[in-house]
Amino acid sequence: MEAKAVAKYVRMSPSKLKPVTDLVRGKDLKEALTILKFTPGKGSELVEKVVMSAAANAENNHDMDPDNLYVAEIYANQGPTMKRYRAGARGRASMILKRSSHIGVTLREKETTETEGGQSNGAES
Repeated sequence: MEAKAVAKYVRMSPSKLKPVTDLVRGKDLKEALTILKFTPGKGSELVEKVVMSAAANAENNHDMDPDNLYVAEIYANQGPTMKRYRAGARGRASMILKRSSHIGVTLREKETTETEGGQSNGAES
């Protein structure tokens, strides 16, 4: 079972968000939230918000245990770019690109690999 959350049209470039998403990929939910809390910058706040939303979706919609969750997938893809113009030298116009992003998070439950009691790998006597 997995739970997802997506934030679209976030007004920050994906090049600023991708290093933050790389920090928490594959980590436990609590560890990921701790890392995001103490990482400086606006990008960590935006990613933290999406991770918390995915955790709330997992707990409320899918009845998953928050202690067994980990960040399975996380991405920050490029969204639409707003093009603005600014006056340049000699009466020219220079373009300003205001980039946006789509942030997506997928949380999954850890697989429990428990061996049955009483069985051994060696020969039985």
